[in-house]
Amino acid sequence: MEASLANPTLKALRRILRVADRVGKSLASTTGLTPSQILLLQEIDRRGEATPSVIAAALQFGQPTVTSIVDRLVKANLVTRERSALDRRQVLLRLTEEGRQILDSAPDLLQTQFRERFSVLPSWEQAMILSALEHIGELLGAEDIDAAPIIDTGVIDRPVD
Repeated sequence: MEASLANPTLKALRRILRVADRVGKSLASTTGLTPSQILLLQEIDRRGEATPSVIAAALQFGQPTVTSIVDRLVKANLVTRERSALDRRQVLLRLTEEGRQILDSAPDLLQTQFRERFSVLPSWEQAMILSALEHIGELLGAEDIDAAPIIDTGVIDRPVD
């Protein structure tokens, strides 16, 4: 019985990975950005301004990942870093007008579709899905891997004017 369920389980996992890859490629060709970069822009937009640590906590990304993504977004003139007027130790992230335009033109992410469909499931089913996915992560040895997709460590490939 174990072997008969392993193959369909791996097939389901491969399908999930393929759809995520497909969305990532579509997003990259449309905007030149990765899913994590778009998520970061969306989170800054939602808050108006935020510190990198607030963004990292909200997205459940590691601080080094957020710093790396922000570096690329600042270089591409999509985000600005400014010292807080109230506390000069804090750095605030804000969208530029170009960053807002990118968000407006970006195709829908899988995260949006998933959240909408997941939210209508009963809480017991949501908990079962979370538990199963966490267990799969453990089986694959992924417990200590940052939640940001590996594709998001790349350079923004949009032309910067």
